[in-house]
Amino acid sequence: MTPKTIDLIGVPMDSGKRRQGCLMGPDALRTAGLHTALSDLGHSVTDTGNVTPAAFTETTGTHLHALQETIAWTAALSDRAEAVTPNTIPIFMGGDHALALGTVRGMTNAAAKANRPLFVLWLDAHTDYHTPATTASGNLHGTPMGYVTGREGFDGFPPVPNPVRHENIAMLGLRSVDAEERAAIEETDVTYVDMRHIDEHGIAKPLAAFLDRVAKAGGLLHVSLDVDFLDPSVAPAVDTTVPGGATIREAHLVMEMICDSSLMSSLDIVELNPFLDERGRTAQLMVDLTASAFGRRVFDRPTRAY
Repeated sequence: MTPKTIDLIGVPMDSGKRRQGCLMGPDALRTAGLHTALSDLGHSVTDTGNVTPAAFTETTGTHLHALQETIAWTAALSDRAEAVTPNTIPIFMGGDHALALGTVRGMTNAAAKANRPLFVLWLDAHTDYHTPATTASGNLHGTPMGYVTGREGFDGFPPVPNPVRHENIAMLGLRSVDAEERAAIEETDVTYVDMRHIDEHGIAKPLAAFLDRVAKAGGLLHVSLDVDFLDPSVAPAVDTTVPGGATIREAHLVMEMICDSSLMSSLDIVELNPFLDERGRTAQLMVDLTASAFGRRVFDRPTRAY
């Protein structure tokens, strides 16, 4: 494959939920050898260090956890994502999934400047389609897709001038969706693929159809990979464990297909909590999956004439 220019961007963000530990995620991915894994594939890789939010004063008297901190992170990450050099693929090393409030917003602005549509592939057990008003837990890592699609109720957050079109979103691996989210998302054109569908039909067909739509539209593709997309038996280092997730081979197939498409323009790696890991195996798996998305293969399969 053609060598890529990749920026590794650390996001030690831990404000999206109450259980702490995701702030260690970026360093766990570094320690597991993400830079080396990508460089060994021939890519030009730079680690630009960690993003930090502007100063904030936390509010009280709200059911929302760390609201002002999350707003500060959203603004900082949006600016960082929008400022990525053209033809460079940023990998945002999280950090909890609330980081996508900023990374996706920033990429929507960058796509609008390039006059191209942004598509989002959401690899997650959850839709994260809540708003601050509908989240019962008050954990804002459950709201990014609501925010970037332009749902109301995000008072205090940066406005979203270029919301992601619902038909430009595919969610794969769903298996834990609140009733409010399900009712709301069923009224949209989001492509949502739960684990039953994957069990019955496989993961390749819906992904291939989505990637084909991205290609035909000349779109940019943001991939947001949550550790809980995977089954916790193979990826235990996550707060929101939901049994029955994707297998290692299903996850690698997704990443290999993304690589084959040459469409991915940005990537989140989120919800890695090293405090919950077992000898670093989840961090290593996330590195291996990322390497698959950038060309690592057991065998290449050249087209032959018979």
